[in-house]
Amino acid sequence: MVYSYKYPRPSVTTDAIVIDNSLSQVKILLVQRKKKPYKDLWAFPGGFMNMDETLEECAPRELKEETGIDNVQLKQFKAYSTVDRDPRGRTISVVFYGFCNSNNVIPVADDDAKDAKWFLLPDLPKMAFDHLEILQDLISSLKI
Repeated sequence: MVYSYKYPRPSVTTDAIVIDNSLSQVKILLVQRKKKPYKDLWAFPGGFMNMDETLEECAPRELKEETGIDNVQLKQFKAYSTVDRDPRGRTISVVFYGFCNSNNVIPVADDDAKDAKWFLLPDLPKMAFDHLEILQDLISSLKI
C-alpha cells in the first residue's frame, strides 16, 4: 500500500527501559549506539516502528534485535514528543518498561547496537537523545 499525503508526518519509535531491581541497587539496561546520531553514546534499546506492527510488537522486537533479550513483559509508560528530540526529524517515542533479573539475562549487542550492558542507576554513562530525562520521569513515577 502506498501512502501519500501533502502534510508532513512524524515518525514513531519505541524505547524499552529494562530494570533490574532484584538487588539492593537498581540496574538499567542500555545499548551503545553504533550509528549517528549520538554515535557511541548510550540509549535505551529501541527504534522505528514498522508499518505492519503495533507499538506493543515494536518494543519487544527492538529490544531483542539490539540486545538478544526477550521474554521481558513490557508495559507502556508514556509518549515523548518534544519537537527537536531527534536530530533526524520529527519523532514521537512511546516508552515501555519492564523488570528482570540481570543475573539471568546477559545482553548481547546486535543490529545497530555497538554494545549492550547493565549500569547501576547512580553510575549511568552519558545518554543519547532525551533518555536521561525519560529515565528520571520513570524512576519518579515508579518511586524507585
